[in-house]
Amino acid sequence: MVFIAGLLLAYANGANDNFKGVATLFGSGTARYRGALVWATVTTLAGSAVALVLANGLLAAFSGKGLVPPGVIASPAFPASVGLAAGGTVLLATRLGFPFSTTHALIGGLVGAGLVAAGDLLNLGSLTDKFLVPLLVSPLLAMALAVTLYPLVRRARRRLGVTHETCICVGQDVVATLPGNPGAAAALQSVSLTLDESANCKVRYQGAVMGISVGRLLDGLHYLSAGAVCCARGLNDTPKIAALLLAGGTIDADMALIAVGVLMAVGGLISARRVAEKMSHDIAEINPGQGLTANLITSSLVIFASKLGVPVSTTHVSCSALFGIGASTHRAHWGVIGQIALAWLITLPTGALLGAGAMAVLGR
Repeated sequence: MVFIAGLLLAYANGANDNFKGVATLFGSGTARYRGALVWATVTTLAGSAVALVLANGLLAAFSGKGLVPPGVIASPAFPASVGLAAGGTVLLATRLGFPFSTTHALIGGLVGAGLVAAGDLLNLGSLTDKFLVPLLVSPLLAMALAVTLYPLVRRARRRLGVTHETCICVGQDVVATLPGNPGAAAALQSVSLTLDESANCKVRYQGAVMGISVGRLLDGLHYLSAGAVCCARGLNDTPKIAALLLAGGTIDADMALIAVGVLMAVGGLISARRVAEKMSHDIAEINPGQGLTANLITSSLVIFASKLGVPVSTTHVSCSALFGIGASTHRAHWGVIGQIALAWLITLPTGALLGAGAMAVLGR
């Protein structure tokens, strides 16, 4: 049961989270959906592999150590309940198309299952110090960095003489049809030109820096930054889920990390589409330069936090960076952002309720 619950959570995590790093590639038109998805899968797997070396701190943090007594952690019912609660929460979010935080779902599951299993012995002080402070600070920091840094990046681009290309969408409109005379309909077709910078057209940059085409250089950096976000997410999330398998005593640390990494990749390949559309097109309208800035902020914060063993939500950091970019460019879709923020607020209580219910059943 512990093993199945851990793999369920790994699959759900991949379905909801894998595409978040490459959402700016898809949203800005730099890559098509399948190309972005393949890049996300490869680089997330790379992050899971790096976790074999760098993630000992997160493995310990999400085992429940310090939050509940050792006797509770040793019971297979506890990690199974946490895994089922977090997996159920994230699968529900993925079905609805909302980018949820697996970290928050895990914490909710830990608290709910811990309350049922340990009662008054649950150490909520440990919860505040280890989890809540970094989880609250990291999205605010990501948004502040995006709002502050993007105008500086834009100013630097203009000083370097790199200009914006405005796209032109060219197509044919049929202005009328005549029954029984297909040739007449063809004759009435007219060419239409639409000046646009919407998601239907790919915004490009023109110019050169040190003899290198800015457009190609930016695309390359954009791909690398998206890969860095996915790698950072794999590094940060894989040990959180693998900790459940270790708590159940079903598998050793290396095999747990490998199993979780593979299931995360499978979940992203099969079930990422709904969240991909929400992240890529519904939060804000972005171009490649804005996407690159958001990715650099996200990857830097998540990699730094992972190295320190601090649990942060890649979902919250990446979305908040996009919120900040949208606020800076005045192209944020605040209605959608409000829906996502509301979904974030219910993650912890949903995970806690499911964790408590699962522990009440499995702990008998």
